[in-house]
Amino acid sequence: MLIEEISSQPQVLKLYPRALLNSLLPHKRQGLPDEGLRLAGVSTDMAHLDRYRRVCGFKPGATLPVTYPHMLAFPLHMALMTSGNFPYPLLGLVHIANRIEQYKALPCDRALDIECHFGAEQEHEKGKVFSILTEVHIDGEKLWESESSMLHRCKSSLPAAERKAHQAPPKASCSWQLDEGLGRRYARASGDFNPIHLHALSARLFGFQRAIAHGMWSKARCLAELESSLAPAYEVDVQFKLPILLPATVDFSQQRQGLGLQFALHDHDSGKPHLSGQVQFK
Repeated sequence: MLIEEISSQPQVLKLYPRALLNSLLPHKRQGLPDEGLRLAGVSTDMAHLDRYRRVCGFKPGATLPVTYPHMLAFPLHMALMTSGNFPYPLLGLVHIANRIEQYKALPCDRALDIECHFGAEQEHEKGKVFSILTEVHIDGEKLWESESSMLHRCKSSLPAAERKAHQAPPKASCSWQLDEGLGRRYARASGDFNPIHLHALSARLFGFQRAIAHGMWSKARCLAELESSLAPAYEVDVQFKLPILLPATVDFSQQRQGLGLQFALHDHDSGKPHLSGQVQFK
């Protein structure tokens, strides 16, 4: 695999025009490129970290929230997916799952080395699923890694899965009222300015009735709620279900399971699922 060393963070806003062009042009190439990016010495902007903590509900502390390295890696993900070798239209990709494994808590005051590349690609009943793998090192020691699973919707040879009736949601631990501006606030903190998150008008261009909450915001908000129950080392896996149309009221639930936790988000009125997750302690 070819890993390119870069000297600074890609400018995400400058990549969006390329993402739009990428989505309009025909794609004939098959298979993900066997390449990646590495950026060394990434320091934490404390003002940005504070803004991220506020929008996601994390408390102040000496270590980074477990989802925060995803923010630092997002510009690298965008750069990979806007390269000429990327085989799929970028706009319209669906983030369907995210796994994070933290081996040690990451100090706020240490520089991080971030590396990301494409992982496995497989057929899905709704198209093709591929993954983006990310690792974070400090002084050569891997302390954090993640896998983001992305769906490209297209024709598939796999049969559609049998639709199952939604089960009654578990008893809610708490409810959150999410306003229509949440997507814009999180976009400013995360750099993810996908139009489906910003406003109802731009979301309708992509088939959504209203703007939808970012999946990684919903994961971060759940983990902020669980923050006092988490250890320095654990794995957290989430599956994104139905989108959260903003504004919305959602119910958060949690329960112990063996050596870990299960948690979920459901719509307050209909009970339909938005997210399910599992924490496994090491």
